[in-house]
Amino acid sequence: MEETASRVRRPRADARRNRERLLAAADEVFGAGGADAPLEHVARRAGVGVGTLYGHFPTRRALIAALLAERNEDLFERGDRLLDGPVTADIVAEWVRAVVQHAATYQGLAAVLVESLNDDGSELHASCLRMNGIGEELVDRACRSAALGPDATAADVFTLINAAAWTREYAGPDQAERLITLVLNGLRASNDST
Repeated sequence: MEETASRVRRPRADARRNRERLLAAADEVFGAGGADAPLEHVARRAGVGVGTLYGHFPTRRALIAALLAERNEDLFERGDRLLDGPVTADIVAEWVRAVVQHAATYQGLAAVLVESLNDDGSELHASCLRMNGIGEELVDRACRSAALGPDATAADVFTLINAAAWTREYAGPDQAERLITLVLNGLRASNDST
């Protein structure tokens, strides 16, 4: 009995296959129709019933969290690398561009991420907090080193990220890049040339 209790039960092979098919289908469906595309389309594309989808992912945010898990880790590693050295205005700009690109993975994803930041019950909440925390630390260090002006705040940068992600979705990447450049130039310290 003790041996059975100590063994970790692995999902059955068919359950693992269904999960992988659901994730692949969700990536396609959300890529084509946005983060708010009908979940029934995901189940149909994966060749499973909607009950199977909800068995693996009880909420839309749980499905999105699973889809973003690997991308989130890549983004967090990048943020940690940026925090390893001196933080200049260009380092903050690199973080902003990386998060904007991440938030634009699926149309409507930026809104889901913003909502999840303030919803501690969301499956995306912890990753949103971490993303926000990296941004706060970068901005704080950039302000302390005078790379950004003394009035620049993490809230300014967070607002820029959301606005640029929305702009990228609806007006295209060139317009989003223009917005990022204009705002970051305004946040730079007057003596910063980086």
